Amino acid sequence: MFGRRAKGTRYLFSLSVDLDEIPNYFKIHGLTAPDGAATAVYDIALDRLKGLAKGLGVPLTMFTVASDLERPEAAAKLRACREAGFEIANHSLDHRYDLTRLTRDDMRAQIKGGADAIERAVGERPVGFRAPGYTINDDVFRVLAEEGIEYDSSVFPCPAYFAAKTAAISMIAARGRTSQSVVDTPFVLLAPTQPYKTGTPYYTRGGGMLELPVQVTRGPKLPFIGTSVTAAGPRGARALARMCKGLTFVNLELHGIDVLDASDGLEDLRAYQMDVRIPKQRKIDAITEACRAFLDDGYAPVTMREAADHYTKLYKMVPTAGGSRLFA
Repeated sequence: MFGRRAKGTRYLFSLSVDLDEIPNYFKIHGLTAPDGAATAVYDIALDRLKGLAKGLGVPLTMFTVASDLERPEAAAKLRACREAGFEIANHSLDHRYDLTRLTRDDMRAQIKGGADAIERAVGERPVGFRAPGYTINDDVFRVLAEEGIEYDSSVFPCPAYFAAKTAAISMIAARGRTSQSVVDTPFVLLAPTQPYKTGTPYYTRGGGMLELPVQVTRGPKLPFIGTSVTAAGPRGARALARMCKGLTFVNLELHGIDVLDASDGLEDLRAYQMDVRIPKQRKIDAITEACRAFLDDGYAPVTMREAADHYTKLYKMVPTAGGSRLFA
């Protein structure tokens, strides 16, 4: 068991997926994407993700890059996911890694444009948002609030991820290429690791939008995301899960590529991304072990929207001085 349950406390587990299509990974490495496998996330990964979710009994939350829905096949698959009870959330219109560097009008075009396109495709407007590359700032939060977004899940207070991303972008530059990925402010590392209402700046607590941070472990704040889970393998995934024990909310965030490998048409990425070298079944087994660690311990599987509703109600019930500090 993951520890003693506090009386009256509800323990929640969410499994979310960022549906970044394959060309976005070439952009990270400063490369031009080839024609093949450009739609592998919708054409291949989505069915695997649905099968994984069904086997676990977990509803997925799918953060969607709305411009991908211009392809009728992708829009149809996403509608089927919505009809299956999954949540469809907003991952922006075009997955601009430089979202925080845009003008407010251009930010709005990415956020509102994404929401509009998703609503047209699935018949329901998304209430959740995750920024491309987990990079967000106060201006983006202001636009999210103005556009009626109910919760965000972009803040990733993970020292290991921050260091690895910074080093990777520097190495790409040293090789004469320009990554489209953007390094966040190091102050993000000061942000709470469990749900909180944002202040100004966003990595402090206040009375603003509800933030459901991208998951880190207790202690060293290691990343508990698809990339680290699949790299660790099934046994390592269980170990990472144990490091999250006792947290009232665990948000395991995946990407579509986390259930793909080089044999799915990603051979051109093999030299640049370690994760596509890992056999897809080993990746799926690792994700399954990570999820079961919480489900077997009595965590309730919920969508991100359901988790947000739960915490919003708690904030209303338990007012605190100087902005909410309800959650550690």
